[in-house]
Amino acid sequence: MSLERVGRLGQSPPERTPRRPADPPPKPSDVQPHRLVFIADPQLIDPHSYPGRPWPLNPLTVLITDNYMRRSYDQLQRQLHPDTVFFLGDLFDGGREWKTVHGEFKDPAWSRRPKKEQSYAKQWIKKYGERFWLKEYARFGDIFIDPWNVAGSEPGPGQRGRKLIASLPGNHDLGFGSEVKLSVRDRFECYFGDTNRVDVIGNHTFVSVDTVSLSADSSDRAGQHEVQAIFKPVQEFLHNVHKTKEKAVARELRHQKGGAEQARFSHRVEELDRANYDDMPKPGGETGQADLPTILLSHVPLWRPPGTPCGPLREHWPPSKRPKGETEPVFVDDRNAISVSGGYQYQNVLSEGDSVSLIKKIGNVVHAFSGDDHDYCEVTHDEKQGGVREITVKSFSMAMGVPTPGFMMLSMYNPVDGLGRSLANAPAKTIQTHLCLLPNQLATFSRYALLALVTIALLVLRAFLVPVFKLQPFALEAGASVLLPVFKAKVDDYDETGQNSGSGASGFAARGVPHSRDRSQSGAGFFAPKPKVPGGGRHHHQASKTADRWGWGANEDRGPKIQIRNDDDFYDGGKWKAAPRRGLGRAGLGSSSAAGVVGREVWTSVWRVVWMVGLLWAWLQYRG
Repeated sequence: MSLERVGRLGQSPPERTPRRPADPPPKPSDVQPHRLVFIADPQLIDPHSYPGRPWPLNPLTVLITDNYMRRSYDQLQRQLHPDTVFFLGDLFDGGREWKTVHGEFKDPAWSRRPKKEQSYAKQWIKKYGERFWLKEYARFGDIFIDPWNVAGSEPGPGQRGRKLIASLPGNHDLGFGSEVKLSVRDRFECYFGDTNRVDVIGNHTFVSVDTVSLSADSSDRAGQHEVQAIFKPVQEFLHNVHKTKEKAVARELRHQKGGAEQARFSHRVEELDRANYDDMPKPGGETGQADLPTILLSHVPLWRPPGTPCGPLREHWPPSKRPKGETEPVFVDDRNAISVSGGYQYQNVLSEGDSVSLIKKIGNVVHAFSGDDHDYCEVTHDEKQGGVREITVKSFSMAMGVPTPGFMMLSMYNPVDGLGRSLANAPAKTIQTHLCLLPNQLATFSRYALLALVTIALLVLRAFLVPVFKLQPFALEAGASVLLPVFKAKVDDYDETGQNSGSGASGFAARGVPHSRDRSQSGAGFFAPKPKVPGGGRHHHQASKTADRWGWGANEDRGPKIQIRNDDDFYDGGKWKAAPRRGLGRAGLGSSSAAGVVGREVWTSVWRVVWMVGLLWAWLQYRG
């Protein structure tokens, strides 16, 4: 049974499923691999992302992209339950731009910030500072830390524990090369941890390197003191990385043996001049301790010759077509390759010198993973870089220019003995990778748009059928009121006989109450003197006012304003019977015409669907 392969989330086309030429050898059925997930470039949208975008669109973009990542990450945790999650940098989009409380923040004198961004930078310094960055930090936690707890704290069978590591910085977090601000890097390390670190996970050693700071040593200003402060800590880490790896492996092996992770001294009392130092514990572990397979993590991809193809799984820039009759893929494929270039605060690949030095100093590197490019890229490097296989992981965000976001799943299986040496049944290939794709949100929006067009077409079709087949309309008729008039207006619209004057003020009159008088008659009835009430007196006058107020006159022939109509006034043999209309309808057409009926029906039905769907969508977005 081969290492478990992890399926994709969402509805991705089957042809994108990565295939490997060979799986690792069989393993015991009772052994479970360590499951690890790489997430690259979430790049939370912020004011730096679209500085010229107007107010309503920018918050809407933030809401939609955040909800997309939150839901995707939540499903990742629920369905896959990874033992470890690594972030490969660019956690924020404008993290390097938000002012810090302590330290120097201004751009260095050699900054190459584009002119179009300089005016925005002044606004950002005034408007966004440490407090805003802390809100972004909390926002990152809301999207990625809270759903982490959904899967629980228990690791998979046979695993040591669950980890989430997000300390690897990207150029959008710190800047790049000689333009990295030390105060920004200090803040990032304070909240996310050491940017250079060694972790032993699943009997593999993971070495995370802050390559955006390391790249300052290959800049034109590497000799300046300010620039040396940027790359010196990384170089010191790489200088001692062999010892750091050895200590980390020793701690892991001690744990697997059931003992304390730290080296222990013998408990005995000796005279200082006769003390035996031969059995002193070694922090690096026992003699003969093996070096576990090493995996390099870098935000910026390693150097490769220009035009090196990234393979068929690169979505946005697929491989060039082979010439007719050729069977081999195009070797120098600038379209499919990562461009070997750079600019303000970015560089697409590391320099060749830094790449070669990294592989050599770390040692025993069997695989490398990187981010930054936003699309998938798989390259096997040359012998100078140890023939290392490197995968550049897709962006997890839907707003990074690649239609189908994704992440990388690793299955690791490497059984070892007490000295870290692989057992006889261990496979020669201890790592298996699988690309997992998330739903294509643009395709989802396209389906929504198509469904909206079909819905509108059906509503318009029904509106045309209303006057033809005498269907029950959705819209109120022209001049109709949804409220019954009260008090004086009730009396004013009626003549002495209690019949409607046809003014259209009454909700019942608008539905076709037969009119017994024209406008002139109604007017005469309005100004005619009221009949005298026999007996006169204060009480009779008060009763008359009360009766007039509620729609009853003193004349016994005068009835109430509200009339109960028979169903025959509305229906004719079970079919709705339209009443004569006056004035203009909501559509602005003659209300008595078929076009007026159709116009009102289209407007009313479409508007009702729009506001109901809009409220539902707003509620779903609010819930995340």
